Amino acid sequence: MNISSPRADSREFDTPHFRQALSQFATGVTVITTRLADGSFRGLTASSFNSVSLDPPLVLWSLANGANSLPIFTGNSHYVINVLNAGQAHLAKLFSSRGEDPWASAEYELSRTGQPILKGAVAWFECHNRSRYPEGDHVIFVGEVEHCEFSPQAPLVFHGGGFRSLG
Repeated sequence: MNISSPRADSREFDTPHFRQALSQFATGVTVITTRLADGSFRGLTASSFNSVSLDPPLVLWSLANGANSLPIFTGNSHYVINVLNAGQAHLAKLFSSRGEDPWASAEYELSRTGQPILKGAVAWFECHNRSRYPEGDHVIFVGEVEHCEFSPQAPLVFHGGGFRSLG
């Protein structure tokens, strides 16, 4: 069931101010990875990750409507959400840039379904691509977690426009 309300009054809304306010919320940093039918890998950096439900085990993340990788993640049945550790800011930058192939230098192993899992991640969640919801200028992906692992260590955090650690 989709419950929505009429749009808010945003005639005088200040988008840059909104963006600055959002930057005050510290988030973890993830790299979402998947394997294509031809065997190649794709990945992207995302800080929009949240738990949704324990039963069934659901998580969510979002991707901009204009992202080149939107058709890839919309069409694939599985993906892995890799939560980066405090020493992996280079991976966050690598997977968010358009130049260099991140898979040339990223260390990874394969999940049970053949999805790439980044080595050293604080946690990872192998998900079935359960549902997608277009909302605003993004698509919200809900994944049903089929398998997950974690390694207690300091996470990479994004706050105030930059990477931080909780060390």
